[in-house]
Amino acid sequence: MKIEFENNTIQFNVLYGIRKKLSIHIDSMGLITVKAPNDTSNEMVMSAMKRHGKRILDQLHTIAEARNIPTTREYQDEGKFLHLGRYYFLHELIETKELNAEELKNSLKKFYFSSCRKIVGERIKIYQTKLKVKPKTIEVVESKTKWGSCSSDKKVTFNYRLAMAPVEVIDYVIIHELCHLTHMNHDRSFWRRVGSIMPDYKEKEEYLVRHGHAMTL
Repeated sequence: MKIEFENNTIQFNVLYGIRKKLSIHIDSMGLITVKAPNDTSNEMVMSAMKRHGKRILDQLHTIAEARNIPTTREYQDEGKFLHLGRYYFLHELIETKELNAEELKNSLKKFYFSSCRKIVGERIKIYQTKLKVKPKTIEVVESKTKWGSCSSDKKVTFNYRLAMAPVEVIDYVIIHELCHLTHMNHDRSFWRRVGSIMPDYKEKEEYLVRHGHAMTL
């Protein structure tokens, strides 16, 4: 779902469950989740989001600024980097001889793009069959805030940094975006569909929240 607030579009997920009151959560990646009682109407959710719109925008701004702060990385043979959920020495992932730090960083980014295209290309075929859907195009891109996206014209994109995550977490993002091909909003039908393929999807979301800050260059 989404709302317009002070000339900004705020997108958010809604999770319904057995709870007494509505609450709004913003994770370290800027993903907004509204947790609401089962009988909560869309109007009540939208109203709550608008009431807290100023606070939400302030938090999103703070998160965006924090993500722009450079992270210290050791671009040398013994520097460690994530790949498919495990840490490797840089020289185990790419050729490092006679390359300076900037060249090593560029080479590593190319490695992640290539790895992400390969793993997404392999895994998405599995879930296209299970979900009986097919995107118009599949692209790997660079993004600071989104792990994946699905447009209204059925084009799906995936963040190259997913190559740093375990395969099952990549699977979750793939399932998430493919489910958007039939459910564009994060309504109950959408989450039921995600859960029908991956019942423990919340654990995968939690991984991205906990480790997303480390999945950078």
